[in-house]
Amino acid sequence: MKTVSIGKYQIGPDHPPFIIAELSGNHHHSVDRALKLIDLAAAAGAQAIKLQTYTPDSLTIDCDAPDFIIQDPKSLWAGRKLYELYQEANTPYEWHAALFERAKKHGLICFSTPFDEAAVDFLEQFNPPCYKIASFENNHYPLIRKVIKTGKPVIISLGISSLEHIQELDAFLKKEGASDAILLKCTSTYPASPLATNLMTIPFLREKLDLNIGLSDHTLGIGVSVASIALGARVIEKHFTESRAEGGVDSAFSMEPHELKLLVDESLRAWQGLGKMTFELSEGEKKSIQFKRSIYVIKDMQAGEKFTNENVRIIRPGHGLDPKHMDQVLAGTAKVPLLRGQALRWEMVRNGV
Repeated sequence: MKTVSIGKYQIGPDHPPFIIAELSGNHHHSVDRALKLIDLAAAAGAQAIKLQTYTPDSLTIDCDAPDFIIQDPKSLWAGRKLYELYQEANTPYEWHAALFERAKKHGLICFSTPFDEAAVDFLEQFNPPCYKIASFENNHYPLIRKVIKTGKPVIISLGISSLEHIQELDAFLKKEGASDAILLKCTSTYPASPLATNLMTIPFLREKLDLNIGLSDHTLGIGVSVASIALGARVIEKHFTESRAEGGVDSAFSMEPHELKLLVDESLRAWQGLGKMTFELSEGEKKSIQFKRSIYVIKDMQAGEKFTNENVRIIRPGHGLDPKHMDQVLAGTAKVPLLRGQALRWEMVRNGV
């Protein structure tokens, strides 16, 4: 599996998780709020901030027909007209220069999800180190091809994708020379239920496609994201806001700063904890062997005296014979005089071996 470079970071099995804070529409159409969110993401330790680059007209048309209104009564955006929703959520093009510059000031990777080819041309002036393709655009091959032609790595969410579609996408990526693509397991419901997340898909995709796999996580909390690290995810993307209580188009499934900090810290711990398959004791464990139990003399004994449960016991610390030898010890006698508190050794035992 190829290691992928995104700016100063390396993405791959042997590298720490890459945590992306998704700005999305949580700026509430305030550039000051957007800039503050970048500050907060940097302070929380995220590696990257991700924007979305589109206009309502690049996504849909302004139309009142039922097809252009969200009909699902369970949706966060039930009854909303698509055009108006995208008007509320989009990040204005004229903000991008300031947002990229603020991220750069913090040493934070900044990139975006373009939703049409013109957006890619626009974003290239900022020289982002990669591009993201949203789940709803992962069948938009002309857009994906446009991104690939920039020579930058492409990150693609796999929401609402069957295995057949994912295999077709993989074949397309490899045909177009995108061997450094990163695919994100994604459940495209908002918020997503952990029960519908199916993280076990991640190791399957890693083995099947031989690509780096991550997670675009719309669940609440950080548990699902941290668990994905153990299954091979090396990129985690979650929506980010200053406060869910302030509302907004994406706030209901977005992290707050303290949660982002926790995600950054615990994802790194999860990755560090993976280590390698080994049963060797660490240096710390070797020092702790003394706290295991072993066989000790608990009553002064004369040479030739029989061992019994009254004069030897299995106690801490672990400097004596292993407890598995207790039956053998009880079948023997003391070879030499023994004192209470002495760790029992085989050389002290007659006929016990």
